[in-house]
Amino acid sequence: MTYEFMQQYWWFLVSLLGALLVFLMFVQGANSMIFSLGSDETERKMLINSTGRKWEFTFTTLVTFGGAFFASFPLFYSTSFGGAYWLWMIILFSFVLQAVSYEFQNKLGNIFGPRLFQWFLIFNGILGPLLLGGAVATFFNGSNFIVDKASIIDSTQLVISRWANESNGLDALLDPWNLVFGVAVFFLARMLGVLYIINNVADDPLRARGRKALLGATVPFLILFLAFLVRTLVKDGYAYDPATGVVFMEPMKYLHNLLDMWYVLIVLLIGVVLLLYAVVNTVTKEDYVKGIWPGGIGVVLVVLCLLLCAGWNNTAYYPSNADLASSLTIANSCSSEFTLRTMTYVSFIIPFVLAYIIYAWWSIDKKKIDREEMAGEDHVY
Repeated sequence: MTYEFMQQYWWFLVSLLGALLVFLMFVQGANSMIFSLGSDETERKMLINSTGRKWEFTFTTLVTFGGAFFASFPLFYSTSFGGAYWLWMIILFSFVLQAVSYEFQNKLGNIFGPRLFQWFLIFNGILGPLLLGGAVATFFNGSNFIVDKASIIDSTQLVISRWANESNGLDALLDPWNLVFGVAVFFLARMLGVLYIINNVADDPLRARGRKALLGATVPFLILFLAFLVRTLVKDGYAYDPATGVVFMEPMKYLHNLLDMWYVLIVLLIGVVLLLYAVVNTVTKEDYVKGIWPGGIGVVLVVLCLLLCAGWNNTAYYPSNADLASSLTIANSCSSEFTLRTMTYVSFIIPFVLAYIIYAWWSIDKKKIDREEMAGEDHVY
């Protein structure tokens, strides 16, 4: 395993974690529709208990995603998580608020009542996907930061990288294309949320209402995602010379990436087909309830390919609009060879962790949620 191979390998793993995180945001998508899908208190209980049994998966994946980025590409972590402070703090705050809401909405002594905490779940369901999507869009559209590695020897400078303005990351929301992708991710989360609820909650009225909501989320998602994808493929991209490390603008760089990495393009198309297959079958067939699986796999494949396109093939995955030379690449922002090699050996246990997650998921979902369970005392939330 060469140093270059391990850099590519860890970008793949980080991208896979990011793709899994987008899939698991079906929790946020379903929560954003608590009052629109749930017509009464019983249906809202079913929705909340359905997502409440999976929110730990999403939160844990978010933390693991951040940890993997920190360990493998520490300069990105210090630049983005440290520089874009307010953007990431709002994202994390919304997820913490989600955890608190699940645990306390029906606790004795809750003087605010469950409705307030349900609105907190909706807050996370809207803001979480929107801001995470906007943050990911900066991989293609750039951010305003400056990296000066020489400052580490200057006793007056405490950091290597800094944000070029006082917005601390909130300026990402001023780019309309970041917002387009963020809103697209929000509607994607709602699509996944509906597919998951249809599969996990055994209630015909709720499933019928969900199929209508699925169509209502799919149309704006396709419009926004296709607009972002086409614009990204035809615009100038951020390339770098592997021999010198110099970053430069290349016309249609991301389109070239997909054409050069034809295998990534094939996987991307397979992911799109799987997602559309899940949506079409769920909308047109009343007895089809397993759309979350082909749809979820399709989303993982599409997001994985987008992130690979952002970092592989000599591409600056975190470009700087303030100083092009400060743009981060896999080569100039990764950990040392020793660190990556050690982490690579540790990563070999990932299949066993995934096997445990699959078993835990299966154990939780052995019995579908229904009205009878909500009428008893067994429901958790």
